[in-house]
Amino acid sequence: MGDALTITGLDVRVANPPLAVPHATAGGLVATYPMVLLDLRTRAGITGCAYVFTYTLLAAPALARLLHDLSPLVIDQPCAPLAIESMLRKRFRLLGSHGFTAMAMAAIDMAAWDVVCKASGKPLYAQLGGTRRASRAYAPVGLSGVDGSVREARAGAAAGFTGVKAKIGYPSVEDDIAVLRAIRDAVGPDITLMADYNQAHDVPEAMRRCAALDSLGLAWIEEPTIAEDFNGHAQIKAAVQTPIQAGENWWGPLEFRKALDAGASDLLMPDVMKIGGITSWLKISALAEVHGMPLSNHLFAEVSAHLMSVTPTAGWFEWCDWPVPVLNQAVEVRDGMVWPSDKPGIGIEWDEAAIARFAIE
Repeated sequence: MGDALTITGLDVRVANPPLAVPHATAGGLVATYPMVLLDLRTRAGITGCAYVFTYTLLAAPALARLLHDLSPLVIDQPCAPLAIESMLRKRFRLLGSHGFTAMAMAAIDMAAWDVVCKASGKPLYAQLGGTRRASRAYAPVGLSGVDGSVREARAGAAAGFTGVKAKIGYPSVEDDIAVLRAIRDAVGPDITLMADYNQAHDVPEAMRRCAALDSLGLAWIEEPTIAEDFNGHAQIKAAVQTPIQAGENWWGPLEFRKALDAGASDLLMPDVMKIGGITSWLKISALAEVHGMPLSNHLFAEVSAHLMSVTPTAGWFEWCDWPVPVLNQAVEVRDGMVWPSDKPGIGIEWDEAAIARFAIE
């Protein structure tokens, strides 16, 4: 479509839908899903849709303002995701492409890919050269104590998920073990069980706790210490038998390369927002393939379902339905498997009435 795919504007909004089940973690309670919504408009009349998640509502207006202020950099430019990503990384070279800058870049990148796919009439997975392929998914279990964790794990298993991931980081490792054993007893031996510390401990305590969990047969222990401590994670990895999972808080392909060089984890989990978008995912997926590292997604089910379909070392899919209240249609889940949308684009369509209800001015 040539010049018709020139970008003409960015429309930015903030919404804050509630979670049906508040999700407790070692880092705090997630009770709402503060989102910055982006509509990237083009001269052809094709609009690309994307959203990012700011964890706290305090950050959402600032990120929305940053996206608005970035408009002059992309307006009148071709909607070409690779070129846009390269341009923005150069513009942010001195500031750095972490934090808000990475999140803003991700929103623009995802929306630009949505435009390109809609223009070609292809779903994202097909635009990237793949086929429609489902991903086996696990259900989330919050830091909800024994009774609450068992209830949430049973609900996940009843919904057809073949894995559950439990938040841990209780006052003692004995508490962690009690919760994980209770979940195992509740869901049985055929459900895969993972655990997530959400960076709760320093390295010595993380080593002690992870070693104590080795006998439980977990598929992985996630982020036992501060995410950017690659050497610390490597020490933990060397000291325990259970695979170490990390990556949701690593900012972009270079951090993944550094983590791989340090031997920081056995498994990789990029967050498509924090890494800078779809374009960065493709780079990290290539790194994972050449290192033989299983790769799982973090959140963002709509776009992640496509990306996992084209990831050679795709592992488990993290399923969370938190953005569903503002979407016209949720991602398809059947028998514990997540399927990417087969519509042109990513498959994000706004429920405008819901957005109006949850909008933050």
